[in-house]
Amino acid sequence: MNTNILLQLNNIRVYYGGVKALDGISIKIDEGEIVALMGPNGAGKSTVLKAIFGLAPIESGDVFLNGNKINLKPHELVELGISFVPQGRRVFKHLTVLENIEIGGHAIKSKAVLNERIEEVLDIFPALKEKLNQKSGQLSGGQQQMVALARGLITAPKLLLLDEPSLGLAPKIVKEVFAKIREINEKRNTAIIVVEHNIKSLLEITNRAYVLDKGKLVSEGEGKTFLQNDTLEKVFTGRF
Repeated sequence: MNTNILLQLNNIRVYYGGVKALDGISIKIDEGEIVALMGPNGAGKSTVLKAIFGLAPIESGDVFLNGNKINLKPHELVELGISFVPQGRRVFKHLTVLENIEIGGHAIKSKAVLNERIEEVLDIFPALKEKLNQKSGQLSGGQQQMVALARGLITAPKLLLLDEPSLGLAPKIVKEVFAKIREINEKRNTAIIVVEHNIKSLLEITNRAYVLDKGKLVSEGEGKTFLQNDTLEKVFTGRF
């Protein structure tokens, strides 16, 4: 795996109406790495993703991409190779699967390139090929999550931000989603930051993990080490 630092957050602070959501968070992700963000509800995990993607107001601190300081809007970040798949899938249910995927590529000016990218993501999600003309609202929750992931990949991002990708899915489908996340990472060398409550499944495919509590970073290490200590119990019970 290439060990160049792709993204770095230095001492990030975010406030929501006077409430401190992130309190001096510093994390990094290397090229081609899968990183988990863990912690109890309200720890600030999703806010980290939103801060990276320009959706949360950063009060202080810096974000670096490939060593360059960035402070951009979401559409500009997409052009730099960052893609965000928010919690709850958010597919456009009245549009077809193909139309949903194409929306993810709105910044791609060349129709030929867009078609090529669609073929590439359908190679990862072959089950969607036969449903391209079907309304997305008619799909199962797991299929909608695959559409959301495919839409997030259409720009061939270097970094994919995933917020609770297994939320509301049956255990069998959760397993398929995590297998797809690993496949995306291995086939495309896409770096991935995942916020996820299904921690044990996630840690099995994770290079590193950060644990947050009340907006602060309280622990970090290799993903598998968290399966062998009591940190998971602390995450679930909020005992830090």
